[in-house]
Amino acid sequence: MSTEVEFAIKIAQAVREAGGRALFIGGWVRDQLRGCPSQDIDLEVYGLSAEELRRLLATFGSVNAVGESFTVYKVNSIDVALPRRESKSGRGHRGFTVTGDPNLSHNEAFRRRDFTINAIGWDPLLEEYIDPYAGRADLKDGLLRAVDPNTFSDDSLRALRAVQFAARFEFSLEAETASLCAKLPLDDLPAERVWGEFDKLLLLASRPSQGFTLAQSLGIIDQLFPELVALMNCPQEPEWHPEGDVWTHTLLVIDEARRRINDLARPAQTAVMLGAVCHDFGKPATTRVIDGRIRSLDHEAAGIPPAITFLDRLNIHTIDGFDVRHQVLGMVAHHLKPGMWHRSHDKVGDGAFRRLASKVDLELLARLSTADCLGRTGEFDCSSMEWFIERARSLKVEHAPPEPVLKGRHLIARGWSAGPALGTVLRAIYERQLDGSVTTVEEAIDLAETWKKTQRTDD
Repeated sequence: MSTEVEFAIKIAQAVREAGGRALFIGGWVRDQLRGCPSQDIDLEVYGLSAEELRRLLATFGSVNAVGESFTVYKVNSIDVALPRRESKSGRGHRGFTVTGDPNLSHNEAFRRRDFTINAIGWDPLLEEYIDPYAGRADLKDGLLRAVDPNTFSDDSLRALRAVQFAARFEFSLEAETASLCAKLPLDDLPAERVWGEFDKLLLLASRPSQGFTLAQSLGIIDQLFPELVALMNCPQEPEWHPEGDVWTHTLLVIDEARRRINDLARPAQTAVMLGAVCHDFGKPATTRVIDGRIRSLDHEAAGIPPAITFLDRLNIHTIDGFDVRHQVLGMVAHHLKPGMWHRSHDKVGDGAFRRLASKVDLELLARLSTADCLGRTGEFDCSSMEWFIERARSLKVEHAPPEPVLKGRHLIARGWSAGPALGTVLRAIYERQLDGSVTTVEEAIDLAETWKKTQRTDD
C-alpha cells in the first residue's frame, strides 16, 4: 500500500471518528478496479460540514482551499471534497452553480459525474464499493456510458473525455452516449480544456488513432480541427502509400510515434506526438498529379502555416521550459531530411547536420521520421533514420548545435568594441565552425584578427 493511500485512510478514519464517512471516488477507484494503480486520490466526505471538515484536515497538515466556493481542499497531494450539487446556470464550462452538501445521498452525489466507470466509490474502512450506476459492470464489459443522459450534455468537454477514455482504455462508447457526444457543440471550450483532453489522448493511449477515429465519427474533428479534416480524402501515390489517403497515413504515424517516446521527458513526448499529427499538413495544398503520379512537392514548407494555426488553436508554446512549438514546426519543416540525406549521403557534409540541429532536435526528428516511414502498409526500408541519428550523435549535435567556440568576450578582451562589426565577425566565424574549418578558440581569434586587418586595409 502506497504512502498516499495510507495517508488517505488515516483521514477516512478521522472522518469516521468525527461522525462522517469518507469515500475514495473517481479515477483512483476506476484504475484500481482495472488493475492499474494510481496515486491521484480524491476523497468525498459525507456527514461533516465544510467548517468541520477543514478543522479536521488541519490536524493533518497545511490545508489549501482549491475550490472553497464548493468546498474542495487539498492536503498533501490528496483532494478532499464534500459531495456537490450542480445546476446549469449558463453556457460553457463555467456556467454551473455548485454547492457542497454533506447530506446528499450517494445516488445524488454520483449523478453529477460523467461516466459510470467514474461514478464508483470505495469505503476503505469497510472495504465496500458504492456503485449506484453499475460502473463495475461497465468496466468489466469495456463500456463507456453516461451516468445521466439528462445532464450529460451540460458540459461539452465530456465529448472529448469520451474520446480519450475510449482510446486509453480501449472501451466501446455506448450508443446513446455516443449520440449525446455527437450533438454537443464544442465552441464554448477554451483552448486549455481542449488541450487537456487532447494531451491525454496523445500520451496516455497506446493507440491514439482509436481516439482520432472515434472523434471523426462523432463530428469532433469537423468542429475543432479543420487542418485534420483537410487530410481526409487527400490522395497519395499508391507506390509509396498503399494505406490510402493522408488521414489514414497520419493515424498510422501517430501510433508509430507513440511507440517511440516512452523514454523521453514529457514535453519532448508532446513535441513528437504533435509533430506526428502535424507533419503532413502541407499535403492538401500541394498534392497534384504530375506525369501520371501523385506528388506533394514542397509539402514540408507548406505545412508550416497550418501547423502554426493548429498550435495557436491549442495555445501550444513552451511546456516546462521546453520549446514544444519550435520543435513541432522544425519536425514539420524537415521530416523528409533523414531519408533524403541518406540517399545522397556522400554529398551531405557535417555542416549540414550542425546547421539543422539549430532548427530542430535531431533525436526527435529521427523518431518522427521513423514513425513517418513505418506509418504505412507494405514493406519499406527505414534504416536511413538509423544512419541519420548515428551521424548526428557522432557529431554530438543530436540535441543542439555546437556552442560557438568564439564569444564576444574573447574579442573584447583583445580590444574589440561591442557593436554590429563584432556581431558580424562572430556570425561569420561560427559559420566556419559549423563547416569544420574552425575548431578552437585560438583559430577563431586568429581568423577574426585577420578579418579585422583586412577590413582596415580595404578602408
